Amino acid sequence: MRNLLTAMLTAGALLGVADSASAANPATATFTVSATVLKTCSVGATNLGFGNYTPGNGALTATSTITVSCTKGTTYTVALNGGSSGGTVAQRQMLQTAGTSTLQYNLCTNVTTAAGLCQANQAWGDGTNGTVMQNGTGAGMGGGNATAFSVNGGLPDNANNQTAAVVGISTLYSDLVTVSVAY
Repeated sequence: MRNLLTAMLTAGALLGVADSASAANPATATFTVSATVLKTCSVGATNLGFGNYTPGNGALTATSTITVSCTKGTTYTVALNGGSSGGTVAQRQMLQTAGTSTLQYNLCTNVTTAAGLCQANQAWGDGTNGTVMQNGTGAGMGGGNATAFSVNGGLPDNANNQTAAVVGISTLYSDLVTVSVAY
């Protein structure tokens, strides 16, 4: 019985040594972790309000801000369409809310002239009819990396607007311009 007990203790001790020997040399493996970053952009814009227009009292100006965020290194262009009221990128117009009268206005990449017009080669559109687009390169999608573009609007006090301006039940004129970011 004593020999059996000694044999069992010796076997147990050897198993303990074998277990610690295998723990010191574990089997290993590796695996790859990967992700593909896709180009993306987001855009936002503030409204542009000219305020009250009195025909014959001079042009009005106002600004809007377009904010673009794109993945880092993504090149992009920002275009503005002709609006929803039947205007074009070369000559935009606002439509009377409850009527058919229109007011002409301009959207420029730089400050407008005193007459509410865009300076040469600064009408912001889609690249057609003498208009230009804005370009940029993304700095990342995180906060603080957005690029802000100023849209400079001008409402000329021209013969068309002086004649077309109608005061009545609805004196509000508006247009809806779409901002497109191509990347």
